[in-house]
Amino acid sequence: MGIRDNDTKPTFNEEFLFQVAGYKFTAGVDEVGRGCLAGPVVASAVILPNQLTASWLDSVRDSKMLTPTQREQLFEYIGETALAIGTSAVPNEEIDRIGIARASKLAMQQAVMQLSPAADSLLIDFVKLDELSLPQKSIVHGDALCYSIACASIIAKVTRDRMMLELDIKYPKYGLCRNKGYGTQEHWRNIEENGLSPIHRRSFCHLQYKLKPTTESSSTNI
Repeated sequence: MGIRDNDTKPTFNEEFLFQVAGYKFTAGVDEVGRGCLAGPVVASAVILPNQLTASWLDSVRDSKMLTPTQREQLFEYIGETALAIGTSAVPNEEIDRIGIARASKLAMQQAVMQLSPAADSLLIDFVKLDELSLPQKSIVHGDALCYSIACASIIAKVTRDRMMLELDIKYPKYGLCRNKGYGTQEHWRNIEENGLSPIHRRSFCHLQYKLKPTTESSSTNI
């Protein structure tokens, strides 16, 4: 069974380790939209109550393993329950200027800084935020293994999807309501036919790579 199978259930093990070390407000942090051709990269940070018990937790998974309907429902539950949520978006122009790796970390840092109460420790999916002096742990596949990171991935994913639906109205020729900015074959064809819009990442849209969607862009849960 793979680490990202639907049956892989997050735990509070990592949050508990920070709790027993004396930390009260551990935030899970994750980003979405890293591999897109268009639109921003969005990050969220979520602080959940210690010793949280709620029936909806059984449904929490890495956001990519959930349907849009499941994500929307969990978005509401997380919003009602979390002690704090911070969300930040870095636009495509900034991604082209500083690169996607730095832009993703910048979005994460900004999301953490929005938290109130402020985080005193961090659990982050895959990366380390060197610009923040808070105690932190980077976890590979953290969005599948850690509840607070999984919740952050859901908040970020729903937030970004809603942004892309709004951008689809403004730029209707690219199928953004379906592809959410990822490099699907339809999206590449639309770029060939219509050129690049103001929200496309110039550093990503090399036509020599057309008709080669990424693994994430092929997901049924885009």
